[in-house]
Amino acid sequence: MPAETVFCCATGNTARQRKLDSGLVEAGRAADFVLMDRAQHSSGTDLLDSVRKGDLPGIGMVVIDGIVRCGRSRNTPPAERVPEIVN
Repeated sequence: MPAETVFCCATGNTARQRKLDSGLVEAGRAADFVLMDRAQHSSGTDLLDSVRKGDLPGIGMVVIDGIVRCGRSRNTPPAERVPEIVN
């Protein structure tokens, strides 16, 4: 199964099936999301390629209730690029 389909199954489809206010990016929904990128030192060329090759995604930022709660992961491989919030 393609990596992008796996992410969709794990987020949007789960939200729809369980009638959750999450898992989809739309106006009026909970603003909770994780910004991911290829993990540092991954053999993949980008996020999806690295996941296809079995690497964990690099976590760049976690946003809960529209507020940045944490940046680059220290417990899993860090993201190659650091997300930036622009006002």
